[in-house]
Amino acid sequence: MLELYQFELSQYSEKVRLILDYKGLEYKKIEVVPGVGQLEVFRLSGQRQVPVLKDGETVIADSTEIALYLDSKYPEKPIIPSDPVARGQCLLIEEWADESIGSKGRTAFIGAFNQNQNFRTVFLPREVPEFVRTLVGSVPNEFLEVLGTGVGFSKDAIKSANRSVKQDLEALSLILQNRPYLVTDQPTLADLAVAGLSMIIKFPSGNYLDLPNELQGKGVPSLADNSAYDPFFEWRDRLYTQFRRPLLPKNPPSGDSPTSIEIE
Repeated sequence: MLELYQFELSQYSEKVRLILDYKGLEYKKIEVVPGVGQLEVFRLSGQRQVPVLKDGETVIADSTEIALYLDSKYPEKPIIPSDPVARGQCLLIEEWADESIGSKGRTAFIGAFNQNQNFRTVFLPREVPEFVRTLVGSVPNEFLEVLGTGVGFSKDAIKSANRSVKQDLEALSLILQNRPYLVTDQPTLADLAVAGLSMIIKFPSGNYLDLPNELQGKGVPSLADNSAYDPFFEWRDRLYTQFRRPLLPKNPPSGDSPTSIEIE
């Protein structure tokens, strides 16, 4: 069976999970513990980042390389068009999505995490005592902003990322108003990449992720709750309903810390 080394909260891992589900491939998720667990990832692939896919003796790192491998090795339900123009458009959108929706969306998410006390506490395991929840929620936003500045998540960087993601969501909403998918009349890598990478901007409704139920349908304020972007998120959620396999039975919330996002 295929093995996916992943972080549940990694949108690049979600991109691969969505591709695997679309193709109807069985796979086992292996949750990587930040730090010590990445030693195993390094042993397998020569680098620490996730996702990493293991197919027998073959090991592939990087979500784009995994997508290309899966479409070559498992050509049923292809995700890369054969038509040259459509293929070019598909690959171009996928590359853009990685850099914009993926990278800038993560920065916007970190900003919301730093600025919203309730957003922080919902990620804690259910067994965490109430006084710990109170302590985590009461950490001053200014303190987290200072810490974020040291690792590339300054207030200005977060504002810039939010502006860029707003522009992206507006453009996607306009494009998808009167067409089923971004490139052709069938889903392609472009659609699956954009949908999966948007996960942490607004978590999909439904039992698709091993996350607290409170997060379903929730996301980054001013992005997830802006009605102007409803056409995009409605399209994204339809794609999930059609192709993403829900967790059965529902796994209990793992309570993993969002620090996993910082080690993409």
